[in-house]
Amino acid sequence: MIAVNTRTGKVLATDVKVAGTLFTRMKGLLGRKELLHGEALWIRPCFSVHTFFMKFPIDVLFLNKQNQVIASASGLGPNRLTRIYTQSFSVLELPNGTINASDTKAGDIIQFA
Repeated sequence: MIAVNTRTGKVLATDVKVAGTLFTRMKGLLGRKELLHGEALWIRPCFSVHTFFMKFPIDVLFLNKQNQVIASASGLGPNRLTRIYTQSFSVLELPNGTINASDTKAGDIIQFA
């Protein structure tokens, strides 16, 4: 699955994996050494994330049910916790630097195909 910012037309990821079960949501990116360019993890439902026990920073997009960006966190380092976004329905975890490189902002719509 791919993820595209509809405002900019930029591809955020070409290899999006979905974490939709309790186990896959809890595991997330734990155990990974890195998140390669083009990879992403789409966690749903989700309204907050942590990077405890991770070894690398990530970019995070908080999306509502319409896949509109309601908040983001760039360069979220290991052993961090985001605030709770009650309007969030899902989270897209991306390689560090993806948000800035794609000019993704609050209000943008992310299309999955």
